[in-house]
Amino acid sequence: MTEVPIERLGPAETRAVAERIAWAFHHLDVTRWLVPDEAKREAVLADNFEILVDHAMRHGIVHGTADRSAVAVWFPQAGEPAPPPADYDARLAAACGEWTPRFQHLDELFEANHPHADHHHLAFLAVAPQRQGSGLGSALLRHHHAVLDAEGVRGYLEASSERSRDLYARHGYRAAEPFRLPDGSAFHPMWRDPRG
Repeated sequence: MTEVPIERLGPAETRAVAERIAWAFHHLDVTRWLVPDEAKREAVLADNFEILVDHAMRHGIVHGTADRSAVAVWFPQAGEPAPPPADYDARLAAACGEWTPRFQHLDELFEANHPHADHHHLAFLAVAPQRQGSGLGSALLRHHHAVLDAEGVRGYLEASSERSRDLYARHGYRAAEPFRLPDGSAFHPMWRDPRG
């Protein structure tokens, strides 16, 4: 199999990465709960994700395929966690409007379920809908897992669908007990131990 070229992305691509994630996540059960209005969902998600991608450009690692049809956002977490995004509460309210309480609820769930051991947190892995199933997500995972394996670091993520949970399981992640949004939509916390 030909390896997909992967590039590290910089701050100039923050908005484009946020929009790629929003487009890829638009039809997930969890995002339907976050923003019930389908006509507004993608724009609200992009505005929210832009806060987090911007933060990753400063404190994390953002990779993309050469054509940017797939992106991955990682946060290394060792010792003291990175500071929260600047002016987060105000930016979240501006991005999410009437749905801000739902995003705050999700943040609380993530915080309550997030591990404290050293790891790299895969916050987002997103592939353009028309390219899903073509191996781009796997290529992004292999690219960063090579670093984790070389450094002996664990990987952690919250899979937002059964399909993504199954993808991550194929890459060595083990699922823990899911946590759920009020409508029953599940996130699956998953760990991967380094190999080699």
